[in-house]
Amino acid sequence: MNNSESADVTSEPPISVLTAPAPTPLTLRSTMKEWNARQRWAALIGAVVAALGIGLPTDVIPNPVFGRPVPVTWWSYPVLVLTAVLGGLLIATYVRVKPGDASSPSLGTDTDPDDGEPADGELEIDAPSRQGSIGGLLSFFAVGCPVCNKLVVLALGTTGARQWFEPMQPILAVGSIILLGFALRGRVRSAVSCRVPSSK
Repeated sequence: MNNSESADVTSEPPISVLTAPAPTPLTLRSTMKEWNARQRWAALIGAVVAALGIGLPTDVIPNPVFGRPVPVTWWSYPVLVLTAVLGGLLIATYVRVKPGDASSPSLGTDTDPDDGEPADGELEIDAPSRQGSIGGLLSFFAVGCPVCNKLVVLALGTTGARQWFEPMQPILAVGSIILLGFALRGRVRSAVSCRVPSSK
């Protein structure tokens, strides 16, 4: 009886080794503090590229190349900013760190812990990648001109684009931000779980 009680006290349940701590509201901030210069530059450049890639063709960012007959809505500007920021941060999580770097690891694929190369030799698209891609596409449709999108005009006509698609654009904007937020959250949670030390 005494032997079984002492064994229960000294042994640790295996689930405590495998379970990662729940992320706190400061997880993203603390993760960003551990980023190296490459990751921070990637976040900045990624945000700029996302802003230009969405803002220029939709004419949310005024330019002499593209135009739109429908004025830009007031909410298009904060949506573009949030999309660019979240997209830049998400891109930075895929930047691989050099071996021996103390910053948080990037988790783009399943890697071999010995050499950091993909375990199966093939890049694997994870769920945050898909969510981020869909979120960026939704943001493009959300802030774009409703009658300038050829696919929408072909499907609904010019009148239908104004009557049916234009009222849906704010919903697309909210959905894009939510998807990008979930994608970034998933990447940060993965980084936190991979930093949990394993017990020997």
